Amino acid sequence: MKIRVGQGFDVHRFAADGDDRALVLGGVTFEGERGLVGHSDADAVAHAISDALLGAAGLGDLGMHFPDTDAQWKGVAGTEILTRVVEMVRAAGWTIGNVDCNIVTESPKIAPRREEMQETMTAIVGAPVSIKGRRAEQMGALGRREGLMCLAVAIVSAP
Repeated sequence: MKIRVGQGFDVHRFAADGDDRALVLGGVTFEGERGLVGHSDADAVAHAISDALLGAAGLGDLGMHFPDTDAQWKGVAGTEILTRVVEMVRAAGWTIGNVDCNIVTESPKIAPRREEMQETMTAIVGAPVSIKGRRAEQMGALGRREGLMCLAVAIVSAP
């Protein structure tokens, strides 16, 4: 059996106050929170998981398949990107084992929505997805609440 590990990363800055962009993380909308700036819906969780899966399967990275210079990906949901990535990984002969994702942000609080995000991501990936919230302890741009960052690790296997 072949086993491979991939690491994913995504970072986005928060939209300006008054911007009506929704904050979507792990396919879950956080009402009343500032959204993230991005070409797609800026779902950093779905993007980091997608990037980890692509890396584990040796299929490149998110920018290769879903470039922010391509109008067809403008405003697309991160869940749609993740669904396509999962299809690509499976088509390449890999089985997804699990995914672990860290969200580094001072706000919003992740714990109250963690289970919902995990369920949403697990349903799309077809394998266990764990999500954890971390704080930047008020250091740097993340600590000043200028944006957030997600890190993900995925494991895939093939016979």
